[in-house]
Amino acid sequence: MLTSFPLDDLITTQATAYDPVPSLFGGIIGYVLVVLALWPVFTKAGKPGWGALIPIYNTYLLVKIAGYHGALVILYFIPLVNIVVAIIVALGVGRAFGRSAVFSILLLWLFAIIGYFIVGYGRSQYVGPGGRRDTYPGGAPAVA
Repeated sequence: MLTSFPLDDLITTQATAYDPVPSLFGGIIGYVLVVLALWPVFTKAGKPGWGALIPIYNTYLLVKIAGYHGALVILYFIPLVNIVVAIIVALGVGRAFGRSAVFSILLLWLFAIIGYFIVGYGRSQYVGPGGRRDTYPGGAPAVA
């Protein structure tokens, strides 16, 4: 004997499977954590702390702290390329605060929020853009 497929059960299950409220609250909590982590990092680097509030501008500030041209932010919009660029920028930010490559890869790229909390609220000192100590704040080379 043929039985019918329980279509009503399937439709009911699919209609209630997605609830946007947890996603909304999770996104807001994530955003607040990123702002709290990046604000002191930007302040230590002599950048405006409020830059952590603006999504693409905070990436621009990280690229500048890493010692690269601001146009590098455009590469974040290209799939797969953005992963490589994020690793390069994380290494640059790590050098700018006197951190090792292992710290940069693990905590500034892979677990970024934790790493930026450590850099921002820890004892890390800003060395210079990309870790270069031989430049003035304006970017001109120091005279020996």
